[in-house]
Amino acid sequence: MRILIIEDDPKVAGAVKAGLTAEGYEVVLSRTGEDGFFRVTTEPYDLIVLDLGLPGRGGLEILAGLRGRGLGLPVLVLTARDGIEDRVLGLDTGADDYLVKPFAFAELLARVRALLRRGRPEDALRVRLADLEVDPITRTARRGDLPIDLTAREFELLDYLLRHQGQIVSREMLARDVWKEPSRGTPIDNVIDVHIARLRKKVDQGADARLIHTIRGVGFLMSEGEP
Repeated sequence: MRILIIEDDPKVAGAVKAGLTAEGYEVVLSRTGEDGFFRVTTEPYDLIVLDLGLPGRGGLEILAGLRGRGLGLPVLVLTARDGIEDRVLGLDTGADDYLVKPFAFAELLARVRALLRRGRPEDALRVRLADLEVDPITRTARRGDLPIDLTAREFELLDYLLRHQGQIVSREMLARDVWKEPSRGTPIDNVIDVHIARLRKKVDQGADARLIHTIRGVGFLMSEGEP
């Protein structure tokens, strides 16, 4: 099981990571909201331990962003905010559980185990935009009731764009994260453009609304409606 801890307090983060690692979990630590959000939208995790009081992008903003993108993995909020209003807000925003600092590690571990035991329904892993749906488990995609026949690379590209919906994705990002190229150059730019054109034809052709948009000179954007 892979767990992401998004926590800026080095003492708390280190203790939680050490404890969970000792229990056999694979643990990744992120100390800022921006880095944590990037990781959870581009890497696979089974659970997130999320602090609310993060520098930059706050925990509630991260939580709302994940749920808004259709990501249903369990989130355990870990925070010093102990007011009833804070708990209600966190749960209403999409948290699955709430643990107030200071806490006993044994209780955190019990809550982590409980969340992981619930499992994630297959539907929670799917990512959606309008009537487009991508399932990373079966590696399939649909637009409405119609399946989309994709190559392995096209699926990776669509999944990446969809997980960054509402954000401009540059060719540098695609070269690095989808093609795993250390640097961008003209040949890879041409390859990316060809794949985008093929993907746009498969996803948008015949549909009522375009979802894949080109932002000239910048990159690409997946969104409902024109940018």
